[in-house]
Amino acid sequence: MATLFLYSNTFSIFFVTLVSLPLLILRQPTAAASCTTPPVIFNFGDSNSDTGGLVAGLGYPVGFPNGRLFFRRSTGRLSDGRLLIDFLCQSLNTSLLRPYLDSLGGTRFQNGANFAVVGSSTLPKNVPFSLNIQLMQFSHFKSRSLELASSTNSLKGMFISNDGFKNALYMIDIGQNDIAHSFARGNSYSQTVKLIPQIITEIKSGIKRLYDEGGRRFWIHNTGPLGCLPQKLSMVKSKDLDQHGCLASYNSAANLFNQGLDHMCEELRTKLRDATIIYIDIYAIKYTLIANSNQYGFERPLMACCGYGGAPYNYNVNITCGHKGSNVCEEGSRYISWDGIHYTETANAIVAMKVLSMHYSKPPTPFDFFCRR
Repeated sequence: MATLFLYSNTFSIFFVTLVSLPLLILRQPTAAASCTTPPVIFNFGDSNSDTGGLVAGLGYPVGFPNGRLFFRRSTGRLSDGRLLIDFLCQSLNTSLLRPYLDSLGGTRFQNGANFAVVGSSTLPKNVPFSLNIQLMQFSHFKSRSLELASSTNSLKGMFISNDGFKNALYMIDIGQNDIAHSFARGNSYSQTVKLIPQIITEIKSGIKRLYDEGGRRFWIHNTGPLGCLPQKLSMVKSKDLDQHGCLASYNSAANLFNQGLDHMCEELRTKLRDATIIYIDIYAIKYTLIANSNQYGFERPLMACCGYGGAPYNYNVNITCGHKGSNVCEEGSRYISWDGIHYTETANAIVAMKVLSMHYSKPPTPFDFFCRR
């Protein structure tokens, strides 16, 4: 059984610094100079991009050691530090997105809002906090913001204007839970993949709704290798593992979803000709990271840093990260998975660098395209 530590060592901190350095450079004002207008971002999704929505909306406790690295406290993010969306915001030298549901956020929504909530999916569509519900929240947010921005209120400059909404980037990162929930309910592979067209239809409808609201710039993430998550690997009894130890059927379903999402983006580009729709291959980035983990300095790519049970996965559904009895790896150590489902800050930093490289975007597009005029 692997030994899990509570304290950092010099090499681990050096490694985190090394992979984070390009991201730190991107945070400097010179890197953001290409944004000629203040960037505004609206994000819709699940726990992969939830920056505190679950805690703010339901009061659900997400305690320490979540957030132990960058924030030094729990912020509601399911990671030891920053998420991919945080690094993307920092690359523009803009503030991290606040959760829409955060009642203590005040008027700090000048650079957009995050509607993502842990556990969200596309179906069923009328259950909080599905993509449909998030879009309804956005419509209310936009209506209220424009009302306040046009008022005589002395703080009206603190709210997003109509141009701000028009020129904003609309990010969507959802679908993973739809597939995962299907398998968790005991559905077969064939039953699960039959749901994919419905999932794609909901995302397509969501993009069209945002387009009808005036949105013209879209950034769409596909889903990652579901079968490589320690949670799934620990809970599935009959394992059909690929060469890297991941569940082949789960990853196949994720790939079929991604193919459908890619095709949908291509279709919408022909129909919404004045819109820019960028498709990001998150799956390829994450699977490459796992398949070549040693090259990136990671050990145990399929084992959670924070959890219970030790090797090979350190995940127990009854004793999850942050709960009594769970253990946590050394701070800054070389793990890809944080809690069996979500990535560590170090892994997220590498994913962000690859997203920003434009090698995984279709068509190849810099992330700051929406704020350059």
